[in-house]
Amino acid sequence: MRVDPNYVTNLVSALDGAQAREQQLSNQLSSGVRFNSLSDDPIAAGQNVLLLNQIQRDDSFTQSADLVTGQLQVADSALASVVSQLNQAISLATSANNGTMNTSDVQSIGAQISGILNEVESLANTSYQGQYIFAGGQTSTIPFSTSSATSPAVTSYAGDNDVNYLETPNGQKIQLNVPGDQIFLGASSVFATLNNLVADFSTGSGSNSQAQQDTQALTAALNYVSQQRVTIDNSMTQLTAASGAITTEQTQLTASQTDLMQADLATVATQLSLSQTQSTALESVISELGSGSLFDKLQ
Repeated sequence: MRVDPNYVTNLVSALDGAQAREQQLSNQLSSGVRFNSLSDDPIAAGQNVLLLNQIQRDDSFTQSADLVTGQLQVADSALASVVSQLNQAISLATSANNGTMNTSDVQSIGAQISGILNEVESLANTSYQGQYIFAGGQTSTIPFSTSSATSPAVTSYAGDNDVNYLETPNGQKIQLNVPGDQIFLGASSVFATLNNLVADFSTGSGSNSQAQQDTQALTAALNYVSQQRVTIDNSMTQLTAASGAITTEQTQLTASQTDLMQADLATVATQLSLSQTQSTALESVISELGSGSLFDKLQ
């Protein structure tokens, strides 16, 4: 009768494997995690790395989205206030142009419009977390300033026309700002028109053709600012939708990672019991073989 000369060696190797499996199952049972090292399950470990990368990518976007959402809300609020101020200026200018006011009243309206100009400039210089939101890419520079060295006064822009975007994990680009020169010094210049009206009424002469033209120009400037505000509103809508989609994806990814990593404790307990039984049986066989010769056991 032929006997495998490596019989005992194979038994010892099987015992080592059973004990290693027993240790692995014990670790799973105590930690509740399917694997604690790459060697335990290389495929699952690789899948976990991919899931973690996706989760971290989504977390990064969420943090950025939270920050820029605040910036967009501040920009929208500032432009809403600008619209309100311009409506008031138009109302005042229309009153000054009706031909019924005396010189003092017209000059008073000019002073009020000058105050509106200052308020609009302050709004155009709005900052969020230390950065000027209407300065394009020059966020550390105060974008607008007015010089009264001439009449009408001149408001200049110190920012640039850079437009910033936030890219979502799926590659969508969301516009985060509108440069201030585009809003306030564009085709219908808010500041030029306000400066002109202040100069128009400073002499106390109302209902002149130039003042009427400048009042009409201010209405066009108001409409233009409202159009630029739509860009901000659209960005907020896109950002809200993207953030909602990412939140849903994060929930799904977290659930997938939990399913991947979490051990089935009932199954693990059963496997551990079987592995312990196997180890005990192998130890018994090896012990029996050690007490005599293999041929004795085979007789």
